[in-house]
Amino acid sequence: MFKILLGIMLPFAGTVIGALIVFLIKNSLNKKFEAVMLGFSGGVMLAASIWSLIIPAIENSAHLGVLEFVPALVGLVLGFALMLFIGLLFKDKPEDGLPRFNGKMMFAVIVHNVPEGLAVGVALAGLYYGSVGLSVVSVLAVSLGIAIQNIPEGSIVSIPLWQACVSKQKAFWIGVLSGVVEPICAVLAFVVAGAVSQVLPYMLAFAGGAMIFVVIDEIVPEAKRGGDVLSVVGFIVGFLLMMVLDVAF
Repeated sequence: MFKILLGIMLPFAGTVIGALIVFLIKNSLNKKFEAVMLGFSGGVMLAASIWSLIIPAIENSAHLGVLEFVPALVGLVLGFALMLFIGLLFKDKPEDGLPRFNGKMMFAVIVHNVPEGLAVGVALAGLYYGSVGLSVVSVLAVSLGIAIQNIPEGSIVSIPLWQACVSKQKAFWIGVLSGVVEPICAVLAFVVAGAVSQVLPYMLAFAGGAMIFVVIDEIVPEAKRGGDVLSVVGFIVGFLLMMVLDVAF
Protein backbone atom coordinates (compact mmCIF):
# COMPACT_ATOMS: atom_id res chain seq x y z
CA MET A 1 0.00 0.00 0.00
CA PHE A 2 2.95 2.34 0.60
CA LYS A 3 3.91 2.02 -3.08
CA ILE A 4 0.37 2.96 -4.11
CA LEU A 5 0.41 6.00 -1.84
CA LEU A 6 3.86 7.00 -3.11
CA GLY A 7 2.72 6.71 -6.72
CA ILE A 8 -0.35 8.86 -6.03
CA MET A 9 1.55 11.58 -4.20
CA LEU A 10 4.66 11.88 -6.41
CA PRO A 11 3.01 14.09 -9.08
CA PHE A 12 1.53 16.33 -6.39
CA ALA A 13 4.99 16.63 -4.83
CA GLY A 14 6.25 17.90 -8.20
CA THR A 15 3.66 20.67 -8.14
CA VAL A 16 4.63 21.59 -4.57
CA ILE A 17 8.31 21.78 -5.54
CA GLY A 18 7.42 23.96 -8.52
CA ALA A 19 5.37 26.29 -6.32
CA LEU A 20 8.29 26.47 -3.84
CA ILE A 21 10.49 27.98 -6.56
CA VAL A 22 8.72 31.29 -5.97
CA PHE A 23 10.74 31.59 -2.73
CA LEU A 24 14.06 30.95 -4.52
CA ILE A 25 14.03 33.29 -7.49
CA LYS A 26 14.31 37.00 -8.09
CA ASN A 27 13.14 37.30 -11.67
CA SER A 28 12.82 34.09 -13.72
CA LEU A 29 13.66 30.41 -14.00
CA ASN A 30 16.90 29.15 -15.51
CA LYS A 31 15.84 28.33 -19.08
CA LYS A 32 18.59 25.77 -19.71
CA PHE A 33 17.77 23.82 -16.57
CA GLU A 34 14.06 23.95 -17.40
CA ALA A 35 14.76 22.70 -20.94
CA VAL A 36 16.73 19.68 -19.68
CA MET A 37 14.15 18.78 -17.04
CA LEU A 38 11.19 19.16 -19.40
CA GLY A 39 12.96 17.16 -22.11
CA PHE A 40 13.83 14.42 -19.61
CA SER A 41 10.26 14.22 -18.28
CA GLY A 42 8.93 14.13 -21.85
CA GLY A 43 11.17 11.17 -22.68
CA VAL A 44 10.16 9.33 -19.50
CA MET A 45 6.47 9.97 -20.13
CA LEU A 46 6.61 8.82 -23.76
CA ALA A 47 8.45 5.61 -22.89
CA ALA A 48 6.13 5.01 -19.93
CA SER A 49 3.10 5.52 -22.17
CA ILE A 50 4.32 2.81 -24.52
CA TRP A 51 5.77 0.16 -22.19
CA SER A 52 3.76 0.83 -19.02
CA LEU A 53 0.34 1.64 -20.46
CA ILE A 54 -0.27 0.82 -24.14
CA ILE A 55 1.56 -2.53 -24.34
CA PRO A 56 -0.02 -3.80 -21.09
CA ALA A 57 -3.43 -2.70 -22.44
CA ILE A 58 -2.88 -4.93 -25.48
CA GLU A 59 -1.51 -7.81 -23.42
CA ASN A 60 -4.53 -7.65 -21.09
CA SER A 61 -6.81 -8.01 -24.13
CA ALA A 62 -5.22 -11.21 -25.45
CA HIS A 63 -8.49 -13.09 -24.92
CA LEU A 64 -9.96 -11.12 -27.85
CA GLY A 65 -7.65 -12.89 -30.29
CA VAL A 66 -6.96 -10.94 -33.47
CA LEU A 67 -9.00 -8.05 -32.03
CA GLU A 68 -6.76 -7.61 -28.99
CA PHE A 69 -5.74 -4.19 -30.30
CA VAL A 70 -9.30 -2.81 -30.10
CA PRO A 71 -9.34 -1.73 -26.41
CA ALA A 72 -5.96 -0.03 -26.84
CA LEU A 73 -7.13 1.70 -30.02
CA VAL A 74 -10.38 2.90 -28.44
CA GLY A 75 -8.57 4.09 -25.30
CA LEU A 76 -5.93 5.95 -27.30
CA VAL A 77 -8.51 7.71 -29.45
CA LEU A 78 -10.48 8.77 -26.36
CA GLY A 79 -7.32 10.01 -24.65
CA PHE A 80 -6.26 12.02 -27.70
CA ALA A 81 -9.79 13.39 -28.11
CA LEU A 82 -10.04 14.56 -24.49
CA MET A 83 -6.71 16.36 -24.61
CA LEU A 84 -7.54 17.90 -27.99
CA PHE A 85 -10.81 19.19 -26.54
CA ILE A 86 -9.01 20.67 -23.53
CA GLY A 87 -6.47 22.24 -25.87
CA LEU A 88 -9.23 23.88 -27.92
CA LEU A 89 -10.82 25.26 -24.77
CA PHE A 90 -7.56 26.79 -23.58
CA LYS A 91 -5.62 28.00 -26.57
CA ASP A 92 -3.45 30.49 -24.69
CA LYS A 93 0.13 29.32 -24.39
CA PRO A 94 2.77 30.87 -22.11
CA GLU A 95 5.16 33.00 -24.14
CA ASP A 96 8.93 33.11 -23.66
CA GLY A 97 9.63 33.99 -20.05
CA LEU A 98 7.00 33.75 -17.36
CA PRO A 99 3.41 34.39 -18.40
CA ARG A 100 1.33 37.15 -16.87
CA PHE A 101 -1.00 35.50 -14.41
CA ASN A 102 -4.67 35.22 -15.21
CA GLY A 103 -7.49 33.02 -13.91
CA LYS A 104 -7.97 31.32 -17.26
CA MET A 105 -4.36 30.11 -17.28
CA MET A 106 -4.66 28.70 -13.77
CA PHE A 107 -7.91 26.91 -14.63
CA ALA A 108 -6.22 25.47 -17.73
CA VAL A 109 -3.43 24.07 -15.56
CA ILE A 110 -5.97 22.50 -13.19
CA VAL A 111 -7.98 20.90 -16.02
CA HIS A 112 -4.75 19.69 -17.64
CA ASN A 113 -3.90 17.87 -14.38
CA VAL A 114 -7.05 15.71 -14.57
CA PRO A 115 -5.89 13.18 -17.23
CA GLU A 116 -2.45 13.05 -15.61
CA GLY A 117 -4.05 12.05 -12.32
CA LEU A 118 -6.15 9.46 -14.15
CA ALA A 119 -3.01 8.06 -15.79
CA VAL A 120 -1.34 7.55 -12.43
CA GLY A 121 -4.41 5.96 -10.85
CA VAL A 122 -4.96 3.55 -13.74
CA ALA A 123 -1.31 2.47 -13.82
CA LEU A 124 -1.34 1.87 -10.07
CA ALA A 125 -4.57 -0.13 -10.36
CA GLY A 126 -2.96 -2.30 -13.04
CA LEU A 127 -0.01 -2.97 -10.75
CA TYR A 128 -2.14 -3.62 -7.67
CA TYR A 129 -4.46 -6.05 -9.45
CA GLY A 130 -1.64 -7.91 -11.15
CA SER A 131 -2.00 -6.80 -14.77
CA VAL A 132 0.37 -8.30 -17.32
CA GLY A 133 3.37 -6.19 -18.26
CA LEU A 134 3.38 -3.82 -15.27
CA SER A 135 6.17 -3.61 -12.70
CA VAL A 136 6.70 -1.39 -9.67
CA VAL A 137 9.52 0.45 -11.45
CA SER A 138 7.50 1.12 -14.60
CA VAL A 139 4.44 2.36 -12.72
CA LEU A 140 6.43 4.59 -10.39
CA ALA A 141 8.25 5.93 -13.47
CA VAL A 142 4.87 7.12 -14.79
CA SER A 143 4.37 9.05 -11.57
CA LEU A 144 7.93 10.36 -11.58
CA GLY A 145 7.72 11.56 -15.17
CA ILE A 146 4.53 13.48 -14.42
CA ALA A 147 6.06 14.81 -11.18
CA ILE A 148 9.05 16.26 -13.05
CA GLN A 149 6.75 17.82 -15.61
CA ASN A 150 4.64 19.31 -12.79
CA ILE A 151 7.57 21.30 -11.41
CA PRO A 152 7.42 24.04 -14.07
CA GLU A 153 3.62 23.84 -13.98
CA GLY A 154 3.60 24.67 -10.28
CA SER A 155 5.96 27.56 -10.92
CA ILE A 156 3.92 29.09 -13.77
CA VAL A 157 1.05 29.47 -11.31
CA SER A 158 2.92 30.73 -8.24
CA ILE A 159 5.55 32.97 -9.86
CA PRO A 160 3.20 35.08 -12.02
CA LEU A 161 0.94 35.51 -8.99
CA TRP A 162 3.89 36.87 -7.02
CA GLN A 163 4.82 39.13 -9.94
CA ALA A 164 1.24 40.41 -9.85
CA CYS A 165 1.95 41.74 -6.34
CA VAL A 166 0.59 38.77 -4.37
CA SER A 167 2.71 37.73 -1.38
CA LYS A 168 5.07 34.81 -1.93
CA GLN A 169 3.33 32.78 0.78
CA LYS A 170 -0.09 33.22 -0.81
CA ALA A 171 1.29 32.58 -4.32
CA PHE A 172 2.91 29.35 -3.06
CA TRP A 173 -0.30 28.00 -1.54
CA ILE A 174 -2.37 28.81 -4.62
CA GLY A 175 0.26 27.01 -6.72
CA VAL A 176 0.00 24.00 -4.42
CA LEU A 177 -3.80 23.99 -4.63
CA SER A 178 -3.62 23.92 -8.44
CA GLY A 179 -2.18 20.40 -8.18
CA VAL A 180 -4.64 18.95 -5.63
CA VAL A 181 -6.85 17.64 -8.44
CA GLU A 182 -4.18 15.10 -9.47
CA PRO A 183 -4.18 12.85 -6.36
CA ILE A 184 -7.99 13.10 -6.23
CA CYS A 185 -8.33 11.91 -9.83
CA ALA A 186 -5.68 9.24 -9.22
CA VAL A 187 -7.67 7.78 -6.33
CA LEU A 188 -10.91 7.85 -8.34
CA ALA A 189 -9.27 6.12 -11.33
CA PHE A 190 -7.67 3.52 -9.04
CA VAL A 191 -11.05 2.67 -7.49
CA VAL A 192 -12.93 2.53 -10.81
CA ALA A 193 -10.28 0.47 -12.60
CA GLY A 194 -10.16 -1.98 -9.73
CA ALA A 195 -13.93 -2.31 -9.40
CA VAL A 196 -14.52 -2.87 -13.12
CA SER A 197 -11.54 -4.89 -14.32
CA GLN A 198 -12.96 -5.16 -17.86
CA VAL A 199 -12.36 -1.46 -18.45
CA LEU A 200 -8.73 -1.56 -17.32
CA PRO A 201 -7.23 -2.07 -20.82
CA TYR A 202 -9.30 0.83 -22.13
CA MET A 203 -8.25 3.06 -19.23
CA LEU A 204 -4.58 2.11 -19.57
CA ALA A 205 -4.60 3.09 -23.24
CA PHE A 206 -6.67 6.21 -22.49
CA ALA A 207 -4.05 7.32 -19.98
CA GLY A 208 -1.28 6.55 -22.48
CA GLY A 209 -2.99 8.58 -25.18
CA ALA A 210 -3.45 11.55 -22.86
CA MET A 211 0.22 11.41 -21.82
CA ILE A 212 1.48 11.17 -25.40
CA PHE A 213 -0.63 14.18 -26.35
CA VAL A 214 0.82 16.19 -23.46
CA VAL A 215 4.36 15.26 -24.52
CA ILE A 216 3.82 16.27 -28.16
CA ASP A 217 1.64 19.32 -27.63
CA GLU A 218 3.15 20.88 -24.52
CA ILE A 219 6.36 19.41 -23.13
CA VAL A 220 8.45 19.18 -26.30
CA PRO A 221 7.61 22.68 -27.65
CA GLU A 222 8.08 24.25 -24.21
CA ALA A 223 11.37 22.41 -23.64
CA LYS A 224 12.79 23.52 -26.99
CA ARG A 225 12.31 27.16 -26.06
CA GLY A 226 15.05 26.79 -23.48
CA GLY A 227 17.51 25.17 -25.90
CA ASP A 228 17.02 22.69 -28.72
CA VAL A 229 20.09 20.56 -28.04
CA LEU A 230 19.66 20.44 -24.27
CA SER A 231 15.98 19.52 -24.50
CA VAL A 232 16.67 16.79 -27.09
CA VAL A 233 19.48 15.30 -24.99
CA GLY A 234 17.25 15.35 -21.91
CA PHE A 235 14.43 13.71 -23.88
CA ILE A 236 16.66 10.93 -25.23
CA VAL A 237 18.18 10.22 -21.81
CA GLY A 238 14.74 10.09 -20.19
CA PHE A 239 13.31 7.83 -22.90
CA LEU A 240 16.24 5.38 -22.87
CA LEU A 241 16.41 5.26 -19.08
CA MET A 242 12.69 4.53 -18.78
CA MET A 243 12.87 1.88 -21.51
CA VAL A 244 15.78 0.09 -19.83
CA LEU A 245 14.17 0.20 -16.38
CA ASP A 246 10.82 -0.99 -17.68
CA VAL A 247 12.23 -3.90 -19.70
CA ALA A 248 14.77 -4.88 -17.04
CA PHE A 249 12.25 -4.95 -14.20
